[in-house]
Amino acid sequence: MAEVSRASSQGVRLSLLKLRLSMIGVWALITGLATLILMAILLYLGFPIIGIYGILGFVVAIHFFQWLIGPYIVNAIYRVRELKPGEYPWLHEAVERISARSGLKPPKIMIAEIDIPNAFAYGSPLTGNMVAVTRGLLRSLEPEEVEAVIGHELGHLKHRDMVVMMMISLIPALIYYIGYTLYVSGWLGGGRNREGGGGGLAILIGILLIALSFIFNLFVYYMSRLREYYADSHAALNVENGAKRLQRGLVRIMAVSGRIPRSIRSKHDQLKMFFISDPDMTIKAYGDIDTLIEEIKREKPSLILELFSTHPHPAKRLRFLDQFITA
Repeated sequence: MAEVSRASSQGVRLSLLKLRLSMIGVWALITGLATLILMAILLYLGFPIIGIYGILGFVVAIHFFQWLIGPYIVNAIYRVRELKPGEYPWLHEAVERISARSGLKPPKIMIAEIDIPNAFAYGSPLTGNMVAVTRGLLRSLEPEEVEAVIGHELGHLKHRDMVVMMMISLIPALIYYIGYTLYVSGWLGGGRNREGGGGGLAILIGILLIALSFIFNLFVYYMSRLREYYADSHAALNVENGAKRLQRGLVRIMAVSGRIPRSIRSKHDQLKMFFISDPDMTIKAYGDIDTLIEEIKREKPSLILELFSTHPHPAKRLRFLDQFITA
C-alpha cells in the first residue's frame, strides 16, 4: 500500500516514538508524583494505613464497576444497537479488513441513533470490544472517510488506551477522596498531626489535596489528547490514504456538527472524551473540504483552552496527520 510505504519514513517513526515516550512519561510522572505526595502527607498526619487502603479499594472498586457496566450505560444513553449483517455491508467489510491489517479480532459494529456525526470505541470483559458510529456520521461522511474514522477507533482498541485512561483517572479520584476524607474528619475532630495539633491541619491539607486533584486532572486531559494522536496515526498507517481521508472526515464532522443547535449537541456530552471529535469543537463553514482543511491548519490554538480539552486542537491534529502524506 503506497500510503503505508510513505508513512514508514524515518520522520514518522521518530514522531511515533516521541508520542509513545510522551505517554509513558506522563504515566510515570502522574503515578510517581501522586504516590510521593500522598504518602508524605498521610504519614506525616499519622493517617491509619487501613484507612488508606480502604479509600484506595473504594475508588478502584467504583472505577472497575463503571468499566464493567459502562457499555450498557453507553448503549442506553446513546440509543446504541448492533448492526445486522445485512445493514451497511460495506461497513462490515471495512471493519473486517482494517481489523485484519491491525492484527485485531473484528469488534462488534454498533450504530447510535443520534444525528450528531461521531464515533467511539468501547467495551468491557462482559461485552467484548465494540466500535459505534452514529447515524449522523453515516449520513454526513463519504464511505472512505468513514473507513478512516473506523481506523482511528480500531487504534484505540489496538493500543488498549481505554483501560489506560481508566487506570490513570483513578489517581485524581483517589487524591480527591483522600482530601475530602481529611477535610471532613478535620471538621468532625478526627484529624490530627504527629504533635496532636487538632483538625485544623487536616482541613487545610484536605483542601489542598482536593485542589491538587483538579491539577492532576489536567494531566489526564493531556493523556487523552496524546491517545487521540496515537489513534490518528493508526488510521493513517492502516487505511489506504488514511491520513488525508481522516483529515477530511474530521473537518466534515466539525462542519456538520456546527449546523446542529448547541442545545441538541449538549445532550450527548456525557462521554465526549471517547468520541473521535469533541461535539463542542465545531466550525460554521461550507464549501470545498480541502480548502477548509488548509484554513483550519493555519489557526493558532489557545493554550488555556487546550489545557482543559480532551481532544487536540483541530489545527494541531490536522498538521500532525500531514506528516503521513507525501505528494
